[in-house]
Amino acid sequence: MKFIIIGKNIDVTEGLKTAVESKLGKLERYFTPDTEIHVTLSVQKERQKIEVTIPVKGNIIRSEQVSDDMYVSIDLVEEVIERQLRKYKNKLVARHQEGGNFKQEFFDSAESTEADDEIKIVRTKKFGIKPMYPEDACVQMDLLGHDFFVFFNAETEEVNVVYKRKNGSFGLIEPEFN
Repeated sequence: MKFIIIGKNIDVTEGLKTAVESKLGKLERYFTPDTEIHVTLSVQKERQKIEVTIPVKGNIIRSEQVSDDMYVSIDLVEEVIERQLRKYKNKLVARHQEGGNFKQEFFDSAESTEADDEIKIVRTKKFGIKPMYPEDACVQMDLLGHDFFVFFNAETEEVNVVYKRKNGSFGLIEPEFN
């Protein structure tokens, strides 16, 4: 595996580099030697953040973790990436797809998925949908205390979703039919 480690508002010390390579290096048994792992370490207002991106055959395995300590963030991101790999493995096995960047050991490993890694829909909601403008949908979303809101856009006459972004602003998702 090839590590590409960069720092934003932080100097990537040998200690940090070693910690990242040793923690994420555990995943080496799953990937081919030419697999690139992009790691970005950043600090903002005492928040220690690590972002890991691993491009694999048309998909991306990605995790972003934040804590008060960069070494804790590194531990957290490794756990999440490993969980994502187990889910991705099941998806590949279920579809009988070729693994691309993965070694055969990835598929042969005894670590099969736990039941809680499977996607289960545990609740279905139905609600009346009425035409409204995106700004009204944002107000409605705030009143409900939700992070997203599905609505029928009065301007475009399509179903849209508004959502709250990490920085407190709002986003709008519109369908695009190909």
